[in-house]
Amino acid sequence: MRVVMTLLVRDEADIVESQLAFHLAAGVDFVIATDHRSQDGTTDILRRYEGEGVLRLIRREEEGFRQAEWVTEMARLAAAEYGADWVIHADADEFWWPRGGNLKEVLAAIPPRFGLVFGLWRHFAPRPADGRHFSERMIYRLSPYGPSTEPADPFHPQVKVAHRADNSVRVAVGNHDARSLGLVLLRGWYPLEVLHFPLRSLEQLRSKYGRAAERWRRGVGLVPRHVEAGARALSEGREEEQWRRLQLDDAQAEGQREARRVAVDTRVRDALRFLAGVSELPPRPTFPPPLGLPRLRFPGEDLEASASHADAASALSVIDAQARLERQIAIFEERLARLEGRRWRAGARRATALLGRRR
Repeated sequence: MRVVMTLLVRDEADIVESQLAFHLAAGVDFVIATDHRSQDGTTDILRRYEGEGVLRLIRREEEGFRQAEWVTEMARLAAAEYGADWVIHADADEFWWPRGGNLKEVLAAIPPRFGLVFGLWRHFAPRPADGRHFSERMIYRLSPYGPSTEPADPFHPQVKVAHRADNSVRVAVGNHDARSLGLVLLRGWYPLEVLHFPLRSLEQLRSKYGRAAERWRRGVGLVPRHVEAGARALSEGREEEQWRRLQLDDAQAEGQREARRVAVDTRVRDALRFLAGVSELPPRPTFPPPLGLPRLRFPGEDLEASASHADAASALSVIDAQARLERQIAIFEERLARLEGRRWRAGARRATALLGRRR
């Protein structure tokens, strides 16, 4: 079986190599990456992996950010040109963690009649930037409950999608869903966790939300509500206040841990240390070439980890009804746009015919 991962990035040099090394060691066979105007060294990292034969690089230079369109294009390329059986849609700040085996083995276990499966987003709290690698600092995983259940919060409960390769699939904005007539969703089982490190430093927050703020001001493309909130804070000069509010220092982290609002989770840190062959990761770790990477193994969970995963899954009920409504709205808007397009074309043909008769 062949697993292909899609990746859409812009200025993610602090994390993208760790993300690539992890997934190539976890069962991904090939990566299709779209780089949107990166200027921080991200492109050089991607080109290096392309030179190793494990990545296809697509550069996008236009100003607009068409996330769903570009990911859909990569998904179809995976099916048509790269022999994918399954396609994972990841972001640079995500690490897809299988709950036993590896990514390939988990996806191979899904019954043939199902073609879509969700992974649970598990968010990690921002921590004070002290020059260390993000995974050495960000070891506190947030509870799925509490104030972060609203879509405008960057740590709200959500899922990410993987699917069987399909030439006609359409991937939704944010990679939270996908649609095709041939793909049936496997409900009630979440065999993947998506360990998420969205905010890693004040500088990275400014970069992330600065791009969104420009799109938000210009009304170009769809901006998720939590990104819109960050963009608004940046445009109002409140980003330092927002960063202080979101991050956990040592004392806060300990208090949150005792209150069971966060849990210590070093899985990504430990996996990356293993791949790099070091006891502590430097800010920019070096990993072996893709073909020389050791294989990661993912043992089955203990009872505490299994209960934590079930807890996170149950929190999705908070957003499930809203998610269904949003999917229905998206489908309705898509159909309306097609209908309006047909009406416009029909009207244009009638007008052209009428003008022709008058001449």
